[in-house]
Order: sequence, then C-alpha cells, then structure tokens
Amino acid sequence: MKIVADGLYYALGLIVVGVLLSFFLTPYAGLPFYALAVFCLYFFRDPDRISPPGDVMVAPADGKIVAMRRLDSGEVRVSIFLNIFNVHVNRTPIAGRITGVQYQKGKFLVASHEAASLENEQNTLIIEGNGTRVICRQIAGLIARRIVCYKRPGDSVSTGERIGYIKFGSRTDVIFGSEWSVAVRIGDKVAGGTTVLANRNSFEGTH
Repeated sequence: MKIVADGLYYALGLIVVGVLLSFFLTPYAGLPFYALAVFCLYFFRDPDRISPPGDVMVAPADGKIVAMRRLDSGEVRVSIFLNIFNVHVNRTPIAGRITGVQYQKGKFLVASHEAASLENEQNTLIIEGNGTRVICRQIAGLIARRIVCYKRPGDSVSTGERIGYIKFGSRTDVIFGSEWSVAVRIGDKVAGGTTVLANRNSFEGTH
C-alpha cells in the first residue's frame, strides 16, 4: 500500500528518537515511539481506489456523513467527518477542471461541529465539468494543523483523483446544485473515491 511522504518522514523521525532513547536509557524506552511510528504509517496510508462509472459524484474522503444542509444559495452542502482512523487522502468528487483554489486561515474547532464549515482553517477547490460546478472544501480540525493540496487552477481531474490530504482529524464538505440528487444519509459511512455521494438528475442531461 502507498504511504504519503509525510507519513514516512514522521515515522522515520519517531524511530530515530526511539533508537536513541533505547540506547541511552533502557531497551524498552523507545517502544512508545516505535508504536507511534507504526501508527503514522497506518494513518498516512494512501490506497488505490476505482471510482464507479457513470455521471455520479463520489465522496471526496473516507468518514461519516455528519451534516446535510440546504444553503441560502439553493445549493446543498454535505459534510464528512474524518476521525484519526480514516484514510485522510482527499479525492475530487467529479471529473472536470479546477477553476479555483482558495486557502483560508481560521480556527481549529472540533471538525464534527457545524461551525467548523465556516470558521476553521480550510482550502476550497472549485471543479467544473459536464455543465455542473462542485465545491470541495478541505477543513482542518481540532488536531489537524496543516492542509495539503496537490492541485492548482487550470488542472484537469478525473473522478476520484487524489487532490491532497489533511493531517489528522478533519472534515471535508461538498457543495453542489439542484442538478444533483443526494444518495447518502446522515450517519452513513463513506469511502473516498468509491462511495456515490449524489447522482445527476436525468432531466439535466449533458451540456
């Protein structure tokens, strides 16, 4: 299985600390650091995923659906909470072109809370394709302190393509218009790149 580069760096650093403690103190002093190194490799895992065919929107992250809200604009926002045991690599919900990327500094509220969508540190990507626009928002949480984004405006992406990751507990929001019908419910567990989050309404067709 692939590992995000940061996970390898963290694991290596923890192993070095463990070796030094075991050498200068006792052979067992480094055990907690070895355990943390193993956890870092697990946390930063990056499995390959195959997205379903068809005109569908997929979940951009692994986790649990914690909120669905209709916004004043008429769009729907679906929020996914990622705990520390979920895969934290984020993926694009639809195929298309990245037309905007905007980073916003903010607070570090618990990511499962509603206020996190507006007040927390976040990175917003706008994807346009096949006559629709979808917003994917990477949101830092209570523990997370860094959002990594691989993409830039103008990049073309396929459905379920890796777009970045958020370190440790976090949240990912998806905002889309009425041309989509939600296919999940609050409490559902989803897998990034594979779970269908919404289906394109047939009357919209292809533009």
